[in-house]
Formats: sequence, C-alpha cells, structure tokens
Amino acid sequence: MLTPKQVKTLRTAIENSQSPLFIHDDDPDGLCAFLLLYDIKREGKALMLKAAPKLDTRFLRKIEHLSYDSLFILDVPQVEQDFIDQIKTPIYWIDHHGPERPKKANYFNPKLNNPDGYFPTTYCAWQINPNKDKMWLAMAGCLADWCLPDFTKDFQKKYPKLLKKSQTKDIGTAFFKSKIGIISVLLFFMYKGSNNDVQKRLSVMRQISGPEEILDQTTPKGKFLWKHYAKTNKAYEYHITKASTCKTKSKLLIYNYIDSRFSFTSILANQLQWLHKNKVILITRKSDGKYKCSLRAQFPIVDALKDALEGLEGYGGGHPTACGAVVAEIDWEHFIRKFEENIVKSWPKKTIKKIEKKETTKTGPQSGTDLGTGTVSKKSISKKIKKISTKKPKIKKTKKIDSK
Repeated sequence: MLTPKQVKTLRTAIENSQSPLFIHDDDPDGLCAFLLLYDIKREGKALMLKAAPKLDTRFLRKIEHLSYDSLFILDVPQVEQDFIDQIKTPIYWIDHHGPERPKKANYFNPKLNNPDGYFPTTYCAWQINPNKDKMWLAMAGCLADWCLPDFTKDFQKKYPKLLKKSQTKDIGTAFFKSKIGIISVLLFFMYKGSNNDVQKRLSVMRQISGPEEILDQTTPKGKFLWKHYAKTNKAYEYHITKASTCKTKSKLLIYNYIDSRFSFTSILANQLQWLHKNKVILITRKSDGKYKCSLRAQFPIVDALKDALEGLEGYGGGHPTACGAVVAEIDWEHFIRKFEENIVKSWPKKTIKKIEKKETTKTGPQSGTDLGTGTVSKKSISKKIKKISTKKPKIKKTKKIDSK
C-alpha cells in the first residue's frame, strides 16, 4: 500500500489542481481508480488508454489541444520516457505493475514499499479518497483485479446484500457469484463497443451515486448501463459455455475464439482459471494476422512466456500468474510448442502446491502473483517443506485463489 506521506502528497496534488487530466487503463481497476480520485474535487478531464500496454508519444496528439495543469496516470504498466519528457506539467503516475524507475515523474507504486504485497491501483485510490459512499467502487475495482481487500468486512457491513460471507471463501466465488461481482463484470463490459458508445457510458458512470442505481435500475442512467451489460453478457455467456467444454490431457487449456464485436480474453481467462485450477489457461483471439492472448495459472508463468517469445515476432508480459501476449500468426505454432514445454518444466511440485493452497486462501495469490492482498514468501514455503520431510502433514483441502 501507499505510505501516509504518499497519500497526503497525492491528495494535496488533486485538491490544488484546477484542471487535472487523468489517463487511465481501459479496465475496471483503472476506471475505478479514476472515479475515486475524480470524486475528490469532481473536476478535470479523463482519457482511457485503450488496447495498448504502454503510454508513448503517439498519445501526445490526443492531449496536445487540452488545457490541464497536472497529469495523473493510473494503472498503466509502462510510460515511455519520451512521453514524460514532453509533458510540461507535473506528472503523478500511480501503478501496481513493474515497478519502473521513471525520470521527471512522481511515481507511486505499492510494490516499492512492499514487494510481496498485492494492491491494485484502485486500492491506492481508495487510500487517497476513503469516501464510504464510494466504497462500492473501491470493492468492484479491487475485485475485478482479483483482490479481496482488507476493507472487505467493512464493505459487507455497509452492503450486506452485495457480498455475503459465504461468497468470500475465494476471489473467484466473490467475483462470479456475488452482486458486487456483477458490477465488476459490468465495468469490464463497459469498454466493449464503439469508442463513442464507450465514452457515453463512461460519462454516465461518473454520475452514478450507488450500486443499487445500476443493479435495481432505479434511474434512467442505471437502466442505460444495465441494458448494455445484459446485451454483452449474452455474448460472454456463449463463450464461457463453449470454452468450458474444452477437454485436454495437456497441462495447457487453449480456447481460441472469434468475435467481431467484443473481446473477452481477460475475463474469460479469469473465469476458466477459477473453473480449471489444474490447468494453465491460454485464451486467444485472432485479429489482423496476430493472436492476442490472456494467460492465467496457479503458479508463476511470466518467465515461461518471455522465454517462449524470444526470437519471435511478438511481445508479452504482466504479472507472474496473469499475463498478456501478442504473437504473429506465422510464429504461433512454434510459440505454443515452446510455451507448453516451458510450463511442463516449471510445473510446481505437489508438496509446494499443497502448501500454497493452504496459505493463500483468502489472503492473496501464490508467491509473487497479481491476485490478492498478500503473498506467501519463499522462505515461508521452504520452512514448511522442511517439516514435511520429517512428518507427513494432514492438510485440509481448500480452494486455491486463482487469477491484468
């Protein structure tokens, strides 16, 4: 999490800004982080970084005509130094990937304070603006980024119907079975469609006062957002049903889908990993001669991914257990073959899997991943393995938390 000093610095920067500009990632974490920070003063403009892993000089033409006195970059993994160098106002970059070491930018990343922790950008924004009336946004954003935050119990007291105690046994259940999870999914779907339609929905989202307005459709604005969710969810349910029927003896479960209207790779990967915890999930969508991929696993796979991409036309990366990649069609078969070889080699031993399963329930993902509020250290695991070598433990079977 951010330190009190960092929280004060960021809060002061927003309060003192007369015309802030927010650039946020096009996912619920980036959106909720923006909505929470925008709520502090309810002034400024916002732009989303759509379908791009980094902010570079190509984005300058989108903001050169805008008047702003400070720039806030939210949940963007990479920002090119050339972009930073050409901005004339103070830059406040809040992110939970990396971390990076930019020059001429005020950079805030909870990983610099706690390398083993997992705190989405929404969580950082909640620290900066802990407005209890906006707690539903903080929960929806954290949950969408696969995190059950430390304010979960407070949220349940305020909104008992949105997240039941039985639904917090693991993040997948909280996300896919609760009413606040529906809000998280709705926020994922908000970015589906034409750019003009997306902008209309984002504008309406700023005016929503509470979750019931959407879930119960008590206002025209709530009905407007719900209508898009219901329509998009039909397409999503088709793909999740079809993907769930995929059967393979391989450790790698691949689902390649074609949908000219919507991209569901990220959320499909999350749900399939929750349903198939003993598989590495690879969701692909072919577009313009390239395969766009989302990958999920119960153990770190980012190194296996990077190694498989070496020498190929493509790129990829992300969190240890939740990654993304783009691979040229010409190199696809070679990539799959190499990646599958790599995950077989790096597949964790049964002993370690049992320990991680026991220690990560409700607290976060396996060591070093992007999925929860805490992690298990290698030192902790090695101590447990030592005990196992002398005595066979009785380990309760618990559901393992799975996977930006």
